[in-house]
Amino acid sequence: MARYFLEISSGIPLIGHIAFGIVDRGTNLLQVRPSSFCPLSCIFCSVNAGPKSTNRQTEFVVDAEYLVEWFKHVTRVKELEKAHAYIDAVGDPLTYRDIVKLVRLLRESGLAETITIETHGALLTRRLVDQLDEAGLDRINLSVDSLDPELAKRLSDTPWFDVKRIVDVAEYITSSTKIDLLVAPVWVPGINDHEIPKIIEWALRIGAGKRVPPLGVQKYEAHKYGRRPPGVKPLSWSEFYRELSKWEEQFGVRLKLSPRDFGIRKAKQFPIAFQVGERTSVEVVYWGWLRGQWLGVARDRVVSIVGVLGEPPIGRKVKVRILRNKDNIYVGRIVL
Repeated sequence: MARYFLEISSGIPLIGHIAFGIVDRGTNLLQVRPSSFCPLSCIFCSVNAGPKSTNRQTEFVVDAEYLVEWFKHVTRVKELEKAHAYIDAVGDPLTYRDIVKLVRLLRESGLAETITIETHGALLTRRLVDQLDEAGLDRINLSVDSLDPELAKRLSDTPWFDVKRIVDVAEYITSSTKIDLLVAPVWVPGINDHEIPKIIEWALRIGAGKRVPPLGVQKYEAHKYGRRPPGVKPLSWSEFYRELSKWEEQFGVRLKLSPRDFGIRKAKQFPIAFQVGERTSVEVVYWGWLRGQWLGVARDRVVSIVGVLGEPPIGRKVKVRILRNKDNIYVGRIVL
């Protein structure tokens, strides 16, 4: 599998791709994606990440200073005084070796309203937590999907995954740092149903949610390119919310959340560069993220060129028809 490092000298813009850079979904929150790597191979992973991935051909890593420059650029173009910086990944952002530097640079930019990291916690340590706290991190959204060690290993499909150590670090976060903690289990029906109430009780007991809700239960969804545990059928939204209502009553905590709970609101969107159906010329710059893709650049945006075979003709321009432009994420297919 290839590894591609993106820095200012690469000339590759940091908006347009789902796997790296900045993702703007038309709010005052910007997803900041520094790395696409993941140490786990979760059986429910929506993006088929980790060592057991079956469809990836390139993993991306972005220079911290370059990434923050793009965060500042997008924030200003959106005419925001500040934006929430949400550090996540199509993997786990703690694989990024400069994660502390990234948090510090975002804080020093003066444009980050809040800074949050989303992680499964496999690489989280007390020492790293202390460094992130000092750098200015506001919150960790921690996905703990089971408190049972064997089930946690099964869900992560990773023999060395140690949920007991992650529980210890989580309790350290709430007791000994300024960082807020939101516990965000993925509910995989038929597999960890009985664990969700235990996780809710644990999160409340350790003092998660100092400034935001303590819990954000996630609904398992079957995605086109994701992993699908055998025999698991996603719940309907009505079934999901019905169970959340029962747990809200049982534990006296609000679980049905909205963007308002995190200060997220609609905002001007970063300008869309291409319209769906439009034909345009795109320069091929590297292998794409998934098999059958090349990475292209045009109009200061990245375009994923799909349905291709063989090595990318790097430096050559190809004609593509734009298939997708939602959230400034672009996908195109070669046309003759």
